[in-house]
Amino acid sequence: MTAQSSVHASVVVGIATHNRAGEVRKAIASALEQTHMPLRVAVIDDASSDGTSAMRDEFKTVSWERWEQNQGYVRARNNMMLTAAEDYYVSLDDDSWFIRSDEIAIAVDFLERHPEAAAVAFDILSPDHPQPVSRGSRQSVAMFIGCGHVLRLSTVKALSGYAEFPGAYGAEEKDFCLRLIDAGYQIVKFDGVHVWHDKSSLARDIPRQHRSGVCNDLALTLRRVPLGFLLPIMAWKISSHIAFAIRKGLLRPCLQGFRDFVMAAADIWRTRSPVRLSSLAQYRTLTRSPREVTG
Repeated sequence: MTAQSSVHASVVVGIATHNRAGEVRKAIASALEQTHMPLRVAVIDDASSDGTSAMRDEFKTVSWERWEQNQGYVRARNNMMLTAAEDYYVSLDDDSWFIRSDEIAIAVDFLERHPEAAAVAFDILSPDHPQPVSRGSRQSVAMFIGCGHVLRLSTVKALSGYAEFPGAYGAEEKDFCLRLIDAGYQIVKFDGVHVWHDKSSLARDIPRQHRSGVCNDLALTLRRVPLGFLLPIMAWKISSHIAFAIRKGLLRPCLQGFRDFVMAAADIWRTRSPVRLSSLAQYRTLTRSPREVTG
C-alpha cells in the first residue's frame, strides 16, 4: 500500500543529466509514477552526446532543457531551483530512481506540517548498500545526499541556492546544509523511504574526484569557518586529508587538490560568509549522533 499526500503543495523533480541515457530513463519514469500531485518533472540535458536528447519525444510531459556546453550539475540544480514556481524541489540524480511511488508524498506531507524543517533526506540504497529497512523512524541529521532529497524552495531562494566551488565535485551539499542549520532549519532523514542510487561508473574518475573534493573541502573551510578558528581547523583539515590520502593511495591527487585550493584562495576569500560557531558545533554533533524526530 502506498501513501498519497493530502496536501496540494506543488513539486518539481529536477534531474541534471550528462551521458547517462540508460539510467536517466529509469529516473524520469520513477518520478512520473509518484502519487503526489501537482508534480512536474524537469530535466536539464547538460550537453550529452549519447542520444539523451531523443527522449524528449518519449517523455512529452517532462520540462526539458538542453545545454550545448557542459556546465555541471551544481549549476543545473541551481537553474532548476531558482527559476521554479513550485513550492518544493526534489533532487534526483540521473542514475537514481524511486523504489515505490509515494516517497515524495510522504516527504511533502511532513514538510507542510513542520515549517522548522527545510529539507528531507531520503534513505539511499546502492549496490554497496542494497538492503532496504522498514519505514518508521525519522532523524534530524547534518546533511542530505544529493542523489535523493526534497528542499523547501522558499528557503533555497532565500539562501540563493548552492554556492559554487573551484572543483567540479564535492562540498556543495555540505555547504548548503551548514547554511540551512545556521539559518535555524532542520534536515530530516526518513529511514526506509528509499531512493536507489545505481552509482554508475560512467565518468567516475576517482583520483579526479578526490582532487576536487580536497580542494572544495578546504574552500568550504575558508568560506564558512569564523576567523578566530580558521587556522587550527584548516591545519586539522590538511593533516586529515594527507593521512587519508596516504592510506588510500591518493596522495598525488590530494596534493593537486591543495594546489588547486591555493590558486583559488583569493577568490574564495572574497566570498567569505562565515556561519556561527554554534552552527559548526551542531553540524558536527548531528554527524555523529542524529536526533530522533517525532510528530
